[in-house]
Amino acid sequence: MNHAELIKSVEAEDNTNIPAIFPGDAVSVHLKIKEGDRERIQEFKGTVLYVRGSGNSATFTVRRVASNGIGVERTFLLRSPRIAKVKVHRHTKVRRARLYFLRERTGKSARLKQRF
Repeated sequence: MNHAELIKSVEAEDNTNIPAIFPGDAVSVHLKIKEGDRERIQEFKGTVLYVRGSGNSATFTVRRVASNGIGVERTFLLRSPRIAKVKVHRHTKVRRARLYFLRERTGKSARLKQRF
């Protein structure tokens, strides 16, 4: 068994509920949350700041502004079975791969132009 076959044997399969996502996309991530013996779905809505990695370690980070203008960022594994679905609401036109500049911006300056 060579190196490539060994890596492929331990790699998780793709989560088919996750479409292709890009930085700047407005998405809502539906997560399965387990509380005791019950399981419910929680939605996290926001803008994709960046997508990184490949294979099992691939992640994407979503930022949203919670109450009182507090920014909340959450990183999700792309191949996680905990993600029920990801819905892309809009694609936006961005010129960079990592949108860290959105952290300092609020209101109109934090808006991104929609891609058609």
